[in-house]
Amino acid sequence: MRPRHREQHRTSRIAWLRAAVLGANDGIVSTASLVLGVAAAHTTHSNIMVAGVAGLVAGAMSMAAGEYVSVHSQADTENADIERERMELETDNAEEHKELAAIYIGRGLEPALAKQVAEQLMAHDDLGAHVRDELGITQEFSARPMQAALASAACFAIGAALPLLVTLLASTANLIPLVTVTSLAFLALLGGVAARAGGAPLMKGVMRVTFWGALAMGLTAGVGAWFGAVA
Repeated sequence: MRPRHREQHRTSRIAWLRAAVLGANDGIVSTASLVLGVAAAHTTHSNIMVAGVAGLVAGAMSMAAGEYVSVHSQADTENADIERERMELETDNAEEHKELAAIYIGRGLEPALAKQVAEQLMAHDDLGAHVRDELGITQEFSARPMQAALASAACFAIGAALPLLVTLLASTANLIPLVTVTSLAFLALLGGVAARAGGAPLMKGVMRVTFWGALAMGLTAGVGAWFGAVA
């Protein structure tokens, strides 16, 4: 007998895809914007590099801390709801049977079948059945704070390293156009990869990422040029 094929759905990628795209996008946009802003203020190449490296470190740590706190709050809420379900199963098991059966009736099952399904699932794993079907918490989509923090920080650092590498190799004279063009190219590539992985239209993903990146870099460069002119 041949083993059953397990379907791979794109929704299973949501957790890591979100962290990876958000981290890399922020790394490219914030670091490139910082570099362009400092460069537009007519400072030295070494000062631009120092600002860029500082931005990489600060941004990666900020991403890690933000993701950890945010996702940990989600995990705390999930754990509190699970503990509440556990207590309700211990104190009023019959009512929990009715509650689960009502969920299946709402999804289209006949009342007798819904009651039978609820009984069998609760006999197998009563808490697991309520966590999955009442709370909507599954193992694939449960909150993982440390995983989210590390993924976001790593992806931010990778994204930030790209415009920093261009800054390191470019001369002061052509630094602004080179960082701008290459950073937009990096963002377009990132948008395309994210759209492909998520099953979204390719050009829509590319345009969405590059538009906001270009806007951020343009505004930051404008601020740097203004301060450089009045300094």
